[in-house]
Amino acid sequence: MNFITGKHISRRTMLKGVGATIGLPLLDGMTPAGRLWASTAAAKAADRTRLVCIEQVHGAAGCNTWGESQNLWAPAETGRNFDLSPSSLKPLEPFRDYLTIISDTDSRMADAFAPNEIGGDHFRTTAVFLTQAHPKQTEGSDLYVGTSFDQLYVQRFGQDTPIPSMQLSIENVDQAGGCAYGYACAYTDTISWASPSQPLPMIRDPRAVFEQLFGAGGTAEQRALRLTTDRSILDWVLGEITSIRGGLEPQDKQRLDQYTQNIRELEQRIQRIEAQNSSGEERELPEAPVGVPDSFEEHVKLMFDLQLLAFISDTTRVFSLKLGRDASPRVYPESGVTTPFHAASHHGSREERVLDFAKINEYHVSMVPYFLEKLQGYTEGDSNLLDKTLLMYGSAMADSNLHNHIRCPLFLAGGGNGVVTGGEHIRAPLGTPMANVMLTLLHRLGATDIDHFGNSTGTFAL
Repeated sequence: MNFITGKHISRRTMLKGVGATIGLPLLDGMTPAGRLWASTAAAKAADRTRLVCIEQVHGAAGCNTWGESQNLWAPAETGRNFDLSPSSLKPLEPFRDYLTIISDTDSRMADAFAPNEIGGDHFRTTAVFLTQAHPKQTEGSDLYVGTSFDQLYVQRFGQDTPIPSMQLSIENVDQAGGCAYGYACAYTDTISWASPSQPLPMIRDPRAVFEQLFGAGGTAEQRALRLTTDRSILDWVLGEITSIRGGLEPQDKQRLDQYTQNIRELEQRIQRIEAQNSSGEERELPEAPVGVPDSFEEHVKLMFDLQLLAFISDTTRVFSLKLGRDASPRVYPESGVTTPFHAASHHGSREERVLDFAKINEYHVSMVPYFLEKLQGYTEGDSNLLDKTLLMYGSAMADSNLHNHIRCPLFLAGGGNGVVTGGEHIRAPLGTPMANVMLTLLHRLGATDIDHFGNSTGTFAL
């Protein structure tokens, strides 16, 4: 590791220009001369666990009675010698050493607690996923559910980054007022709650995410001016890039060049999407913002690449991502199934239709390895970002045909700085709340002061 004699760069150094602010990746030059890496503030920041929470709506085909017998979600074997080949988790095989599958936990807070709540599962489940609390039935502003798992982590460990957390979605989640069965749309529009009464809005447009990460500098007028030009956001901070690059060692120059190249490539992808969607050609998603790709896969990968750059620059360490919308009619032809998503989830327990829904589940899961590979490929300090990231993927619904919340799908990926071991399938005792898993993860992430979460009954043996 190289050092800059007598001086160092702060981990919080920002490249600033007209309507632009860009954080730096971790550089060797951020280590003060003569000091051990592990003792520096940069090292401590770099070692803070990144957290990503992903909701797959409508549960999984493997949570149906027949689907479970065919191991369409979880493998038959517990322990370390599990076989993913029959399951929708098969795309995760290259990362099995980073994979922890947790089967048979319940999200009973999404159940109907009173006769007037019957039928409202779709409008409770999303709110329950990361809160494991029962939403108050209301169509007004008097919302109440619980502070979500990701935001409890943010409150303790996410306040020293420029953006404490970001909430992303792939489908439209900006409805207002009441949705159905007496529930406000806010309950199904977000998975992140800063407090029991404060839902956090989710961003669907990759351009809006990019602007939050890199376009926060200057005045609103300056940002608007920048967006009306054909220049890259990097052009507005070119002077600062040149200045800081001149004082770096060769290895740090290479890191900085690769980082800025990745920003530019991502910016160009967004620009191409906007140009295509503004061309007047018929769109598959005519209601979507101009920056949203019609392709589900392209959209998800863009969101993952934005998260990667945010982690590299330490702009934020916490993301939540909602892959779909409850009761969505979207079709995923790339999965090999042309039945709309909501209809496919109501498979009537017919075997061929359960298998079709399992294909959609597998297609959704197949997006995750792209992100895991990108995280693994980026070295930071003495390890890679996958070793420092905890990704949680699941749903508070189980059998979508019955709208039940018993034995829900859930897996963890990444090293999480040792939070999980990986390479294991754990089957919980029947009746175990999913909240127990989240409480245990909070403890392992450092939030040991939290003694209860949602409807937890204790900790979970990971």
